[in-house]
Amino acid sequence: MNNNKISNPKTEVPSGIEMNEKDYLTCLLGILKELEKNYSIALTEASNEHLYQSYFNTFKEISSLQRETYELMFKNGWYSLEKAENTKITEKHQMLCQEYQDLNIN
Repeated sequence: MNNNKISNPKTEVPSGIEMNEKDYLTCLLGILKELEKNYSIALTEASNEHLYQSYFNTFKEISSLQRETYELMFKNGWYSLEKAENTKITEKHQMLCQEYQDLNIN
C-alpha cells in the first residue's frame, strides 16, 4: 500500500459491462458536485430574497447528499485521499497568509 494514500479496504464489486454499486455512486458523486457548483452560481445571481432562500435550501440539501455519498465511497475504499507532507502544508499556509496580508495592505 502506498504510504501517501489514505483509504479504507476496498469493498469488492462485480466487474463486467453492467454497472455496479461503485459505478452508480461515482456517477452520483459527480452529478452532485456539478449541482453544487451550479447552485453556488445561482445563489450569486438570485434576484430576490425568496428566490435566494429557495436556492440556498436546495444547495444545503445537495451539499449534504454530496458529503454522504463521498463518505459512503470512502468507507467502502472506493475513494482515497493523498496524504500531504507537513512541509507542503506549512508552505501552503505561509503562502495563503502572505496573500491575505497583501490583500489587507492594498
